[in-house]
Amino acid sequence: MRIVSQYTLFIKKNIRMERIYTSLGLMSGTSMDGVDISIIESDGIGEYSSILDKYFEYDQNLYLKILKIRQKINNKNDLTRYNDEIQSVEREITLFNAKVANETIKSSKSKIDLIGFHGQTIFHSPKEKTTKQLGDGKLLSQLVKKKVVYDFRQNDIKNGGQGAPLTPIFHNILANRFNQKFNISFPIYFLNIGGITNITKTVKDENLFKSQEMQAYDIAPGNCLIDDWIKKNSNKKYDHKGSIARSGKPDELILNQAIENFTNDIDYNKSLDIKDYDISFVKGLPIDTGAATITNFTAKLISDGIKYVYTEDQTKKKSCIVCGGGRKNDFLLERIKKNLESYKNLDIELIEKYKINGDFVESQAFAYLAIRTIKNLSISFPSTTRCPKPLTGGKIIENF
Repeated sequence: MRIVSQYTLFIKKNIRMERIYTSLGLMSGTSMDGVDISIIESDGIGEYSSILDKYFEYDQNLYLKILKIRQKINNKNDLTRYNDEIQSVEREITLFNAKVANETIKSSKSKIDLIGFHGQTIFHSPKEKTTKQLGDGKLLSQLVKKKVVYDFRQNDIKNGGQGAPLTPIFHNILANRFNQKFNISFPIYFLNIGGITNITKTVKDENLFKSQEMQAYDIAPGNCLIDDWIKKNSNKKYDHKGSIARSGKPDELILNQAIENFTNDIDYNKSLDIKDYDISFVKGLPIDTGAATITNFTAKLISDGIKYVYTEDQTKKKSCIVCGGGRKNDFLLERIKKNLESYKNLDIELIEKYKINGDFVESQAFAYLAIRTIKNLSISFPSTTRCPKPLTGGKIIENF
């Protein structure tokens, strides 16, 4: 179903941006378990429709290689120190993405105009003006025979932005779709619980570039600490539905100390990396106690971030729509809701309620951002990444 927003109609009256592109988005998240692929049609503004979503899992060998190299990169200098290994893993990642992209294009029979290639993040440090996503756009373009947009974060970082989050402009499109189709009122909040949790406060499309600008923040860890604990203490990659955490009781003394230590240094204007956190504070605890402690810690920080952004009249109902892998952790969501129980009119809802698969929001987003890049439209904003002015981003390559 295609939704044409009021903002799209406004733009079309003023400048020529009518072309609809068919774009394929490739997204590899911090879980490093595989690649999400989405095909969308959009004008890069307010018209959007979803065509296809698919997931392809990395084989164990590639997963372990990515995990190993990410663990080695702790500062900017490490990118040079391990350059040969980085290039080798990057090539394997690109070959995998090319293979699954070609399979998807063939099976979908869509005429793809371009590809948005996020790559696999192994290091992100706005302080060092450095962000590294593994993915060779030139090689991908050669193998898939399509125009590729990649390296989306670099221009924002170079110009003083935080490089993240980049998905808010797409969240805003979804919010306007939900407003029209389901009659929910603005502001609509999007809570994306990936490795890191970010939140977007969306606005009615015609207000997007006025004073009521959308806002976005990285606010807390998401899955990163929970997944790390489970991987290091079991043969599992994550805590399915939060069942291990639910079976244990948090160590209240350790939990309260960790919350105090972390909340003293919170700056919501900075983007976050999974390496900003570690699980040393639960070292030595039984697996269920550690999982319960970490999950409660994560829920507390997420809840505090929501409270920071949510400044609405609490007598009126508002929606906070949850996407990302963390939405599947039932226990984590329960703890978040418990921390927000005084916010009676804030509904924490899964995005599936609005007929969108929450696993593919980011892959759709980077397909959408690729279209905006082709059209030389901004993808980051002062109120999302703290850049000094709206900025374009992404490198365009056509190598076939």
